[in-house]
Amino acid sequence: MTISSDRRTELLAAAPLFADVDAAGLDRIAARVVEVEFSAGQVIARKGEIGTGFFIIASGRARVVRDGQETASLGPGEFFGELSILDGKPRTAQVVAAESTVCLALASWDFEAVVAEEPAVALAVLRALATRLRSLTESQHH
Repeated sequence: MTISSDRRTELLAAAPLFADVDAAGLDRIAARVVEVEFSAGQVIARKGEIGTGFFIIASGRARVVRDGQETASLGPGEFFGELSILDGKPRTAQVVAAESTVCLALASWDFEAVVAEEPAVALAVLRALATRLRSLTESQHH
C-alpha cells in the first residue's frame, strides 16, 4: 500500500495532536513520515523500550496492552507514541497489530527538525497536549 501525499496530510490533520497545525506545518510533517506495514500479531511498540517515534494508523487495527490487559483498540486515524517524540522516555504500553496494519511513522528526530523549521508546529502540539492533560485532570476531579 502506498499512501498519497494528500492522504498523509489528511491523516495528520485528523490527529488531535496536530489539530492546530497550519497547512505549511502539516506539509512539512507529511514530507517526513514514512509508511510502515505490520502483520497481525506483530509488535509495533514495546512497553519499556525507549520510544523514538509517533504512529498514526492509516489502515488496520492495533491493540494497546498494559500489564497483560488490553486497554484500547485503535483504528484508522488514531495515533500513539506521541509522548516518545517529546520526552524520549520508555513506552508505557505495548501496541500490537490486531490485523494487517499500515501506519505512518514519524521519528523523534524528524519531528524535532520540523519544529526547528516551523516553530508554530511546537506551539500547536503544546496546545493539543495541554488540552488532553486538562481533560484528563478535569475528568479525575468530577
